[in-house]
Amino acid sequence: MLSADGRTPAAVAAELVARGFGPTRVSVFEHLGGPLERRLDGLAQDWRVDETAALNLVALDCQAGPDAPRRALTPGLPDDAFRHDGQLTKRDLRAMTLGRLAPAPGELLWDVGAGSGSIGIEWMRAHPSCQAIAIEAHAERQRFIEHNRDALGVPGLQLVAGRAPDALAGLAAPDAIFIGGGATAPGVLDACWASLKPGGRLVANAVTLQGEMALAAWRDAHGGTLTRVSLAHAEPLGRFDTWRQPLPVTLYDVRKPDAADTTGSPAMTSATNATDA
Repeated sequence: MLSADGRTPAAVAAELVARGFGPTRVSVFEHLGGPLERRLDGLAQDWRVDETAALNLVALDCQAGPDAPRRALTPGLPDDAFRHDGQLTKRDLRAMTLGRLAPAPGELLWDVGAGSGSIGIEWMRAHPSCQAIAIEAHAERQRFIEHNRDALGVPGLQLVAGRAPDALAGLAAPDAIFIGGGATAPGVLDACWASLKPGGRLVANAVTLQGEMALAAWRDAHGGTLTRVSLAHAEPLGRFDTWRQPLPVTLYDVRKPDAADTTGSPAMTSATNATDA
């Protein structure tokens, strides 16, 4: 890599150590082609050169240390991989949600009410060409998203500070949309549906009765599937263990019909049946 200045090699070494890649071999090349040409070598964990020549190149032979976290590219990173305040789509439900969103190379996701950004981040980790936009109004959660996208290797995740539906104006049309928060807010479902590309997928999660009612009404109008998910995890209870169960989550998913497809809409189906009668 081409360094920004003479402090870059030390900063890179420190970052590698912080992420569990201390055994990485670092080579710094100074003043290439000149009389002061020099090469410095060492391990990131042993790097002691605070500043080199301003004009330098850095080469890395990345090696993970024994404590380096293993981050699979399949959906369902551990919850503690994300910095959050509780507004996080938990691991098991996140894997189910991403399965329905079905990321494919080159596709764009809107993560509406992104919270920690976990859905958009895992979408982008599915393939290097996947793109995502995280829409979040809460200032602290915006900082969580910025931290998480960098820590988990997707710095290209675009963050839009604002609240749907207003914050959606002017964004590139998505191939898929996830609504993790705000499905009951006036105009959010309508704006998302209008912006979604034909053939695109919309997935929304709800934990309140009002959220379920909004998704049920949307399903009546546009089709799709509602799934109630209830999970329990074994946790200590005194000298024993018991099952701890968080609130159940209602998961809704629907595919927007292609322009030439008139068979997927409940309204169209009803009209066809009436004509046949």
